[in-house]
Amino acid sequence: MPRALSFVIAITLLATAAVAMPAQAAPTADLGPNVTVFDPSMPVADIQATLDAAHAAQVNDEMGTKRHAYLFKPGTYGTAEQPLQIKVGYYTEVAGLGASPTDVVINGKVEVYNRCLADGGTGNCLALVNFWRTLSNLSININAAGQDGCRSSANFWAVSQAVSMRRLNVSGGTLSLMDYCTAGPQYASGGFIADSKLPSVVNGSQQQWLTRDSEVAGWSNGVWNQVFSGVVGAPDDSAFPAPPYTTIDTTPISREKPYLFVDPRGKYQVRVPSARRDTRGITWGAGMTPGRTIPLSDFYVAKPGDSVHVINLHLALGKHLLLTPGVYDVARSIRVIRPNTVVLGLGHATLTAVRGATPLDVADVPGVVVAGVTVDAGLDKSRVLLKVGDRHGLRWSQPDNPTTLSDVYFRVGGPHIGKTDTALEVNSDNVLIDHAWVWRADHGVEGFTDTQRWNTNHGRNGAVINGDRVTATGLFVEHFQQYNTVWNGEAGTTILYQNELPYDPPTQADWMNGDVEGWAGYKVGDRVRTHTLYGGGVYVFNQNNPEIHTENGFEVPQRPGIKLHHIMTVNLSAGIIDHVVNGVGEAADTTKIGVPVYIVDYPAAQ
Repeated sequence: MPRALSFVIAITLLATAAVAMPAQAAPTADLGPNVTVFDPSMPVADIQATLDAAHAAQVNDEMGTKRHAYLFKPGTYGTAEQPLQIKVGYYTEVAGLGASPTDVVINGKVEVYNRCLADGGTGNCLALVNFWRTLSNLSININAAGQDGCRSSANFWAVSQAVSMRRLNVSGGTLSLMDYCTAGPQYASGGFIADSKLPSVVNGSQQQWLTRDSEVAGWSNGVWNQVFSGVVGAPDDSAFPAPPYTTIDTTPISREKPYLFVDPRGKYQVRVPSARRDTRGITWGAGMTPGRTIPLSDFYVAKPGDSVHVINLHLALGKHLLLTPGVYDVARSIRVIRPNTVVLGLGHATLTAVRGATPLDVADVPGVVVAGVTVDAGLDKSRVLLKVGDRHGLRWSQPDNPTTLSDVYFRVGGPHIGKTDTALEVNSDNVLIDHAWVWRADHGVEGFTDTQRWNTNHGRNGAVINGDRVTATGLFVEHFQQYNTVWNGEAGTTILYQNELPYDPPTQADWMNGDVEGWAGYKVGDRVRTHTLYGGGVYVFNQNNPEIHTENGFEVPQRPGIKLHHIMTVNLSAGIIDHVVNGVGEAADTTKIGVPVYIVDYPAAQ
């Protein structure tokens, strides 16, 4: 039976069965036990104590199961004499509930510091594993009262992958993406900013970063790969690679992430921004972000333990889906079958595959938005973890209303053994991927050594893009066992691509693509005629076997319509990438550890 017809039949059957569905109360502030809502009338000391306790519980809980969102109703929090100084740990979302970022003001700081992993918490301080946290939709008036000399010098946000900053208005000081106040090495591994107005930014040790559709007063430096798309005040990139900036005047297509807010009557609403073309700067400077407002009453508000069957009934009957913070075991797919459906996760809501399921399956329909969701592989191998459209489906899409994935993250291993053939598969046309981290774990608590991980955590490909006119703004894919990203669709665009090849192949024989040594970190399909990449990096660290070679970091067809701009490879201390792209570029080997090999344009500009 054609899938579209089966959906029609399913909806008809579900409508007749609706009377038997469990009723859901009208929406209130009840967003589940893992959401805390603050009011400006609450004493600052009480709010501070709550957030300090949350940070203490989550600062080292890298592979834990707790999830939480801390939401601030419109108003001002903290004073000049008693600032609110927030530190954000793992699986924590901090967000304002205003219609505009200026509706919630934090007088103080919202920060992430390095984790110190040696000498009893005083040495080997770095941010390389500061993952999974979210900051959005508020203003920060930086106030460091009570902090020491170094800590008072900036608002620190020392993070790496799966960390987003959106809809922020920061003033009164400096924003530093590096924690330079702790003992070294102080490394940090990348992040994402969108729709934000920022003061001068110290990039510091950040290896790669994407800033999209924002305003910055200044940017201090770059390490390997710093990309600016549609950013007012972005640095000039004409001297690339010194400094290593990639600056694009406007973003070809963008859609900001949906956000929860409280209207003047105290009712909860979800604002869903519209897709826009050729964008630059913030969306909220002249009023409310363009888009549509959906009352929370139009959402099924899910909590961990809810039946997927019930979730699917509500989706089929026209409800949107709000996933409150927690871990959801998914033994059958959550199916999004209606156009313009919104799936919004709070507090890093996590869908874990059970019995080889595909946790989230989005139909070939336009305008679906999936945001703030993490998808984990389970113990039994899944074919795919999140699928958008069918490989040979209807491919019903709308260029000006793309299905959009915002802050969607994937894990294969880490908190437990994980197995999948592919993490993300996009078959629909006109899809926008706005910040995704697709990670096959290079470390975790699964109970085996690094040398065993290759044969235990199975992940063949991270992202496979089969649809046409797909755009990715901020695509991070790491450690998969064959091609990390395979792009088969026409007219694709990627703005910032970051990849680490897998650390753990035992031998060269385990890392062979037929007669070719290794698998490129970014592969454009042999039949593709048009594709564009701005700002891409592939890194190598073959710690299990430093003698392993990878022939090319990037592999693309040699056609006029394939254009790669500002790409690089780098050696992190083990293994060798022989060339940057298609046999072009020097080897990233152990004679140049930490020194990138850059290609300004491929093919070379004539």
